[in-house]
Amino acid sequence: MKNEETQITIFDTATDSTLSEHRLTLDKLREDLAKFGLTANQAKVYIFLGKYGSKTAPEVCKSLKLPRTETYHLLTTLQNKGIVSATFQHPIRFAALPLEKAVWVLVNAEKERVNSLQQQEKSITELWNTIPEFTTTPESKENKFQMLQGNNQVNGKIREMVNTVESEFLVLGSEKDYLKFYHADFFEPLSKSDTEYKILASASDRSMYIFDEVDRNQVRIVPSDIQENLCFISKDNNELLFFIKNASQSADVTAIWTDSESMIYSMKTLFNSIWAKSKNIHL
Repeated sequence: MKNEETQITIFDTATDSTLSEHRLTLDKLREDLAKFGLTANQAKVYIFLGKYGSKTAPEVCKSLKLPRTETYHLLTTLQNKGIVSATFQHPIRFAALPLEKAVWVLVNAEKERVNSLQQQEKSITELWNTIPEFTTTPESKENKFQMLQGNNQVNGKIREMVNTVESEFLVLGSEKDYLKFYHADFFEPLSKSDTEYKILASASDRSMYIFDEVDRNQVRIVPSDIQENLCFISKDNNELLFFIKNASQSADVTAIWTDSESMIYSMKTLFNSIWAKSKNIHL
């Protein structure tokens, strides 16, 4: 029968589909929903219900070409997350919460999870301390490296460096880098400390507001011949964070943290060289 035919949706991959123009937007939306903890197929089902209205599980299964068992599992998971509701009628119909409300639910669930972890910090530390150390020989000092991928990991490390700085904090980056730093509130604790800091930026006049919270005497604009893909942070001569993919190159940042003395020295030398030929911004 005609009404049993599979519905063509915005997820259909046919190149001649009139809905193909939405594919790039759809992919971006699914990537953004992944930041809120949804898998690709969870996001797919949520978007489908949100854009096509309430559906039964078989309708979701058919339209999205998903296995039957996985479809039921996805719908149950989305219900447990609180962003999809089900009716008591038979057959059961599933509907998506409006996006604004769904985002609010997901964000608050994550906040509750973080609060729960913070409350467990004391107990897990006590458990850790009950187990003795079994190291028999002192460890020699070795340089350490740590790969950080994604905004959460990178921002967490920067925040840790800002909050533990004792004597010196150096930052070099592009305008896009500093916009990210600004929106992540890295400058406020830095401006309130007695730490000596220097900021090198390739920023334009329209983004000078970024530096309103800091002493502008400690900010200089790099010469135009300095490439914008250079971004790193040095702290107290003992920590360095440099970006492999920064905001100028990719939305998905990748950085390396290290306590290597030779690398810290090299990057500080580079920073001081650029600082010497850079100009103060207008007060």
